[in-house]
Amino acid sequence: MSKSKIVVPEAREAMNRFKMEAAAEVGVNLKQGYNGDLTSKQAGSVGGQMVKKMIEQYEQSAR
Repeated sequence: MSKSKIVVPEAREAMNRFKMEAAAEVGVNLKQGYNGDLTSKQAGSVGGQMVKKMIEQYEQSAR
């Protein structure tokens, strides 16, 4: 079983919105659906931005 599989169906749309928001913040143009034309650098910057935002949210909630 894939570790990245979304177990809660309602979470899929929220994760897609979060990914699009993170991509816009780092200047990567994502489209709905397949984005296999992205470079590794672009994909990594989107994922990195998502992790950065999740850590910031956690740190603010832990205060």
